[in-house]
Amino acid sequence: MPRVSAAGRSEKPAPSIDFKRTAPIVARQLIGATLLFNGVGGVVVETEAYDEAEPASHSYPGPTLRNSVLFGPPGHVYVYLSYGIHWCLNISCREIGHGAGVLIRALEPISGIAEMMRRRHQTEIRRLCAGPGQLGQALGVTSALNGKRIDLRPFRLVPAAVRPKVVRGARIGISKAIELKWRFGLSGSAYLSRPFR
Repeated sequence: MPRVSAAGRSEKPAPSIDFKRTAPIVARQLIGATLLFNGVGGVVVETEAYDEAEPASHSYPGPTLRNSVLFGPPGHVYVYLSYGIHWCLNISCREIGHGAGVLIRALEPISGIAEMMRRRHQTEIRRLCAGPGQLGQALGVTSALNGKRIDLRPFRLVPAAVRPKVVRGARIGISKAIELKWRFGLSGSAYLSRPFR
């Protein structure tokens, strides 16, 4: 039964996150979910989808030792090092053998904020997880997490209680397949890595 908000509007329950779906669908479903790693994390406010059929994806060249998680079972963590500095957190989706995943670009911090500040040497809450590298550092992501299931400890993933308003646009930091509007964000969030145009 739909919930009724304080403003009197009917709110539809948010769908559960089905990692067997396409990357853009999963990327949208993750918006508003709560993601914690060892109790540290927050609300997912920004994601990007990637698929083997488009050249911006790590899975585009086909399966390799580095990207094998993207071709494995859905709902597993794919971690890679960006610019030789930052660990980035992704989640595999689609069926086994199809290389697709979702990059978690930004969170609104809600749990373990003091620990995030210590790791990031940052006191401005809005900047703690406003970008995939910053998010990885704040949560303490490392390559040791590669291949772990997102639905088991040390992770906790709770879908949004109600369907959030989602905006979409072009992905950031790529030079190929830039026409795809596969970046998704929580409308009105102050915790995005960059505004949506």
